[in-house]
Amino acid sequence: MTFLGVLERHVMRAVLGGVSMVVLVLLSLGALFLFMGQQDDIGIGSYSTVDALLFVLLNLPQQGWELLPISALIGALMGLGTLARGSELIVMRTAGLSVWQIARSVAIAGVVLAVIGSLLGEALGPPLQQLARQQKAFAKVANVSFSGSGDAWVRDGNLLVNVERQTGEARFGGMMVYEIGADGRLAAMGRAVSASAAESGSWALEQYAETRFAADRVISQKIPRRVLESNVTAEFLGIAATVPAQLPTAVLWRMVRHLDANGLDSREAAFALWSRIARTLAPIFAVLLALPFMFGSLRSSGAGVRVGLGLLLGMAFFLVQQMLESSTVVFNGNPAIFAWLPTLLMAAAALTLLWRTR
Repeated sequence: MTFLGVLERHVMRAVLGGVSMVVLVLLSLGALFLFMGQQDDIGIGSYSTVDALLFVLLNLPQQGWELLPISALIGALMGLGTLARGSELIVMRTAGLSVWQIARSVAIAGVVLAVIGSLLGEALGPPLQQLARQQKAFAKVANVSFSGSGDAWVRDGNLLVNVERQTGEARFGGMMVYEIGADGRLAAMGRAVSASAAESGSWALEQYAETRFAADRVISQKIPRRVLESNVTAEFLGIAATVPAQLPTAVLWRMVRHLDANGLDSREAAFALWSRIARTLAPIFAVLLALPFMFGSLRSSGAGVRVGLGLLLGMAFFLVQQMLESSTVVFNGNPAIFAWLPTLLMAAAALTLLWRTR
């Protein structure tokens, strides 16, 4: 038992060490690209280089969670590849360990990664990412106030703007606009079915219906499109109307229950919920998927070949997930099945390859 414990710890250290190295490399690259993307915003309002660096740092936990499945796969290929090239895995087999016993050690390392991913994705990532967006928006926009955390009400001068959920980077599912007169009374109110931000700083409100309160009468009108001039940007409103994929599991669960209770479409939120759970567990099967290759043609291959294979499999996982996310809404698919499918395919491939390994 002591002998097996030593080997298990050795395999776990190799896997976790490889994953840690890959995470550091990918996060460094991600941080660099994210900082480069902030260059156009530096100088707007009071948004400075220091603010951009803080924005990048606050986004790192969320990036770490998003990259964890592919990091686990590449890192396991690297760590186990080091053991394979040193013939350590062969020695373990010669000493009497089966493939499944070695796989148990690898799976334990995957569980550790899943726990770390859960902390990043639930406790650290979403609130820090929200804080980063708030700090950036507040630094860039002047004379605009935000009503509070999670409430989609924003004031801009004499305008009160209320938005529904964000459906795209600069598009929202609906917008209410309230205009306050000089005497502090409500002068007009209107609603757009959808709202999208233009680069000029204005908003295009589609299917806009407005009611204006005059001194002696009420005037109502409907227009296909209205252009609204406002200092409120899509980025600023996005703080309040966060896309479902960026919300933690508990919030998504409440959102799905609320949408279902009110007879609203909950497929997008449900997909985000189940996808988040599946992605948290994906590192367990990602590291297991790496093990069978170490007993085959990759046993003596260089690090470049293993990294290339990991990137290929990781990109396939990512592309399948993105495709299924769109298919859930377009083809009215079951969100739970579609969200779990990439992880289940990875698990099936890992277990099948392990079963066939001799």
